[in-house]
Amino acid sequence: MAQESRGRMAGDPGRVGAPRPGASAGMLGMRLFLMALGVLFAASMVGYLVVRLRAPEWPPAGSPRLPEGLWVSTLLLLVSSGTIAAALSSARQGKVRETAAGLWATAALGLAFFATQIYNWQHLITVHRLPAQQNLYAFTFYMLSGLHAAHVIGGLVPMAIAAVRAGRGRYTAQSHAGVEYLAMYWHFLDAVWIVMFVVMMLAA
Repeated sequence: MAQESRGRMAGDPGRVGAPRPGASAGMLGMRLFLMALGVLFAASMVGYLVVRLRAPEWPPAGSPRLPEGLWVSTLLLLVSSGTIAAALSSARQGKVRETAAGLWATAALGLAFFATQIYNWQHLITVHRLPAQQNLYAFTFYMLSGLHAAHVIGGLVPMAIAAVRAGRGRYTAQSHAGVEYLAMYWHFLDAVWIVMFVVMMLAA
């Protein structure tokens, strides 16, 4: 009994409320991953700005404005930040159904975001006949928005897996690291898109 007491006082990982080494390592790994992604997105935006500043006219004469559907895409992503935050809050409280519902809602909004992006690309290509290979203005837009959309799609797979696990009660108030990592990733993508959206709109 005395040994158990000393072990708990020494910071035994099994103690209720004590941080688990695996969770700490996972959090560090997630932060490093997001930092690497941040460098990637920052480099792409710097490249965009270099092209923009060197162009004598932007957008080039005869080029259309960026699709108005981008506002819809942005709204969908902002709402999805709220649903993933709600899912994480529910997970921390051990609410199984609410956690699963929040994750599924976020996945649905992510798919809707991707669908509106496809519409935006098709609008430029089919209506305005603006293929990427013939217009640097179009290429930079497709490159930035496509890079971001690819990471959104990449996040939907673990989102669906986490939603299924949540529905099966795999996450509890004491163990919900998977939901927390997903929330970090999703909020990161939301922040990146807002920066991209503002930069592209102001530059155009």
